[in-house]
Amino acid sequence: MKAVLQYRASPELRQRIGALDLPTVIVDEIDKDMFLREMRDADVLLHVLEPVTAVVIDAALRLKLIQKIGIGVNTIDLGAARRRGVAVCNMPGTNTQAVAEMTLLLMLATLRGLARLDDLTRIGKGWELDPKISDDFGELSGRTVGLVGFGAVGRRLVPMLQAIGAKVVYTSRRPAADSPIAFLPFRELLPVADLLSLHLPLTAETTGMMGAAAFAAMKRGSVLINTARGPLVDETALCAALTSGHLRGAGLDVFSREPVSPDDPLLRLPNVVVTPHLAWLTAETLERSLAVISENCRRLLTGGALLHRVV
Repeated sequence: MKAVLQYRASPELRQRIGALDLPTVIVDEIDKDMFLREMRDADVLLHVLEPVTAVVIDAALRLKLIQKIGIGVNTIDLGAARRRGVAVCNMPGTNTQAVAEMTLLLMLATLRGLARLDDLTRIGKGWELDPKISDDFGELSGRTVGLVGFGAVGRRLVPMLQAIGAKVVYTSRRPAADSPIAFLPFRELLPVADLLSLHLPLTAETTGMMGAAAFAAMKRGSVLINTARGPLVDETALCAALTSGHLRGAGLDVFSREPVSPDDPLLRLPNVVVTPHLAWLTAETLERSLAVISENCRRLLTGGALLHRVV
């Protein structure tokens, strides 16, 4: 059985993949030709972020499993996989801690203007700071954090935020029976949250949910954090809210188009902290992910029920 990993893997990850009892070819995401060649006789695709289209699936005649490294399967043509009889599995829980920690990091970095301070200090201007900049510095303690979505990451964040001294509330499709924090409908949550953090899958219902109306309903001086999916946010509306000062800032790990263009207007705003869709990526996440890969490939060979099967 042959697997293909489409990812720009680090030397350490290559070593870990090589230690699996599974012949695996690693292909850089930018090498489309090599990827299509290697997929011709691949049984398993280890998928990270590069879209898995119907063209890719239909050309891989031996393909039996698309194993998502992560949770979101919106980058996979599930209809094409279903039509071809190709199983699709994900990995709930493997990156929960990593994403929760990055979310907390973006909250703190945005409130303290960390990116701007880092830039100024590196060029010797940190001690010549415009006093007006410090007017925007704030603490997380004492603020209200609104979680939009209350899955594994949101639940992991609650004790972290409470330990710092933040009040935490949440919204979701319906209240959770076992929730330790208060539920508010989405429209009621917007005006009370000092920081709004998105933790939702990308669906037809959630696409663009954070638009001009939602930003207008948010408290003036509040912060948006997105470590979920870029298209949840209307980025033109976000840019306008940040430029006008209605929003204090934003911490973004994801964008509507990825890789994000260097010319994207959001990247020119000093009150935005950005990372390149790597909230999930830690050595610990990869270790947990490799365990799932190994087990699912074993089950594929023996005919066992696959873990976390989506299709």
